[in-house]
Amino acid sequence: MNTINKLFLLLLLCVTAMQINAKEVEIQSLRGNYDLDELSPEPEIKRRRDSDRVKRQFGLQPPVIPHLTKGYKINLKFNKCLTCHSWENVKKTDAPRVGFSHFVDREGANSKKVAGRRYFCVQCHVTQADTPALIENTFKPANK
Repeated sequence: MNTINKLFLLLLLCVTAMQINAKEVEIQSLRGNYDLDELSPEPEIKRRRDSDRVKRQFGLQPPVIPHLTKGYKINLKFNKCLTCHSWENVKKTDAPRVGFSHFVDREGANSKKVAGRRYFCVQCHVTQADTPALIENTFKPANK
């Protein structure tokens, strides 16, 4: 019997021994203990009213969005967010206006239009929802 066959046989014996000694480990995903063909229960989501402004948790945190944004169109030609938050419309809508920093391009030049790197709002701003934490969170706000 040559060396390769002996090594293969030894490897096969080791794998078989590990399978015999392996203990069954129960693994649970974040979605719970459901079969993959079952749907997990829909989480309860408590939405904030538009008037509820959420306090920021650290100095440069982008403000969260206190309303639904599903279906909002944001592309190169149109930004739904700016129909309320642009400087021209905030007086009519009473929405917070876009900050000064959003009008500075990557070279540091000021513009009358929202800078390209700040145009896609949901890169930084997220819709706020009160939902149970999926994993333990030990975050402490910087201002407390």
